[in-house]
Amino acid sequence: MDWINAIIQGVLLGGLYALFAAGLSLMFGVMRFVNIAHGDFIVMGAYGALLVVSLTGIHPLWTLVLVVPGMAALGYLGQRLLLNRTLGDDILPPLLVTFGFSIIIQNVLLELFSADSQKLQAGWIETASIPLAGGLSVGVMPLLIFASALAVIAGLQAFFYRTALGRVLRATSDDADTVRLMGADNANVFAIATAIASAVVGIAGVYLAIRTNFDPAVGPARLLYAFEAVIIGGLGNLWGTLAGGIILGVSQAIGAQIDPGYQILAGHLAFLIVLVLRPQGLFPKMKG
Repeated sequence: MDWINAIIQGVLLGGLYALFAAGLSLMFGVMRFVNIAHGDFIVMGAYGALLVVSLTGIHPLWTLVLVVPGMAALGYLGQRLLLNRTLGDDILPPLLVTFGFSIIIQNVLLELFSADSQKLQAGWIETASIPLAGGLSVGVMPLLIFASALAVIAGLQAFFYRTALGRVLRATSDDADTVRLMGADNANVFAIATAIASAVVGIAGVYLAIRTNFDPAVGPARLLYAFEAVIIGGLGNLWGTLAGGIILGVSQAIGAQIDPGYQILAGHLAFLIVLVLRPQGLFPKMKG
């Protein structure tokens, strides 16, 4: 039963990793752009939730109402005012700019909140569990996070394939130059894509703040988990991102079951195996 429990917990952890990775996958899918500061934006969302709780005293889950639109607005403005200027045939400028963002965000958070580890207390929902057969149980909070990941990815998938704006984003992903010739404003399209990705980042940040401890320096590790989930699942494929997150989470859980020191290593090994055997990922993005 211990092994079954480890796999279940790994699947649920994969939901959090999928939330980490969904925004990264979306930005790459539309703009062919990797945001080096992605993990730091997740941490910024966590600190945003911490700030809202400190000022208002509301339950951490309610901070989603403020953090998500706030992160979306920041993403839109950042892309429209700065990142759009770096996009082009050369991939180096956006990488350098977002690397600079990463350093700036970490240092600003360090100055404002110190290096002390933080965690939001969500009360009963953190300790509540649902009993299963064989003496197993599933935590309500991890289940909520996994359900949120499913809802977010399903919502994004429906948005991209069933709305006019979604079709414009997909077309821009396939051929930005042709879409621009047809009258679309690529700068605005890219900013909207970043706003949507940043909203997902806000959700991930709030759940990170509730699920585990965080400090200004943990962003690069979140970026690494997100990147591994995206690569395992297939670049630009949202459902593949969920599968990648689950594979990463289950690998870490199995590694921890063997020895607690193997948890992170097992996830990296799973990533390496997929990268060697199938470099394009398990479910690469299909055109159309």
